[in-house]
Order: sequence, then C-alpha cells, then structure tokens
Amino acid sequence: MNHEAFPVSGDDLARLHTALAARAADEGVLDVAYRTLDTPVGPLLLAATARGLVRVAFEREGFDTVLEALAAKVSPRVLEAPARLDPAAAELEEYFAGRRHGFDVPLDHALSSGFRRIVQRCLPQIGYGRTRSYKEVAELVGNPKAVRAVGTACATNPLPVVVPCHRVLRTDGGLGGYIGGLEAKTTLLALENAA
Repeated sequence: MNHEAFPVSGDDLARLHTALAARAADEGVLDVAYRTLDTPVGPLLLAATARGLVRVAFEREGFDTVLEALAAKVSPRVLEAPARLDPAAAELEEYFAGRRHGFDVPLDHALSSGFRRIVQRCLPQIGYGRTRSYKEVAELVGNPKAVRAVGTACATNPLPVVVPCHRVLRTDGGLGGYIGGLEAKTTLLALENAA
C-alpha cells in the first residue's frame, strides 16, 4: 500500500469506521446497519433496522444492488455497522452448526406487504427438518387456491434462511425455485435432514 497516498493504516481505518458507526447509532442517524457473514451457502448480507432484521441476501443477488434497494425502500442512511447484527450473526452461525432450529432475533417485515407478508409470517410454523408444499402453505394461510401467490411470496422473501421459505417444495416433491439458488436450497434441506 502506498502510505503517501493513503497515510492511514488498515487498523486505524477499521477503528475510524467502528467509531463512525457507533456515533451514527448514538445520534440516531443510522437507520439500516449491515454486515456480511460467511456461511456454508456462501456469504450472506445481513441488514437490520432498529425494529429488527430486515434483510438477508445471498451473494448472487448482488450485495450492492440489495443495499441500493434498502436505501430506496427503507432509508438512505445505510452503514456497515456489524455490532448491530452480532445477535443475528450468532444465531445464523448456531443454525449452520446444527445447534439452532429456530430464530429468536426480532424481524422487521417492512419489505413485504399484503398476502406476501401473511405467507412469510406463516413460514416459521414449518418446523426444522420438515417441509410443506406450496399448496399446503396456501391452505395454511386460508387461501387454498393461491398456490402461485405462495410461490411468489417465497420467491420474494426478504429474510431467507431465517424465514424458512427453503422448506416449501412443489407438490410432487420437486424443489421449486429459491432466491439463493437450488444448490443453497438443497444444502439447507440437507443440513436440516428435511423430510
């Protein structure tokens, strides 16, 4: 690194960034905090508001694109502030290690509305290691003819893994789609020994 062009060390820069994130949080100008987390399904972007975890994104979605969408839909005050995401990261690490079967972190459903939100709020009822068909989920939410709408709600789930849309399969047992890709869906179901 050319220290004449950039006279601050990497450690100093990290300390400055941490101080900036803490000051932004203290002054109430940090609306969306984010961090990344390495997992068996690749890096995940985690983002949270003061209300709770608002977004989990797979690398294939494009982290910059996701952050731009959060700035447009939630607030332009978005900052990398890992400390706010430590509880969510810890729960995800426990999940991927096989020690956690459900999530307790508060969730912010601001990115979903209407029928999609109803479906996404219902998905945690599908227990760890279990699966349901899109048709069964439609019946569970009281709209048995809304199979395609359930599929759309799963495909647009802003909180994959934590809100377990990976546990929803086609009626014939096929995987259907998944925002993280079919390899990620297969990995999650295998981790859970899903039946």
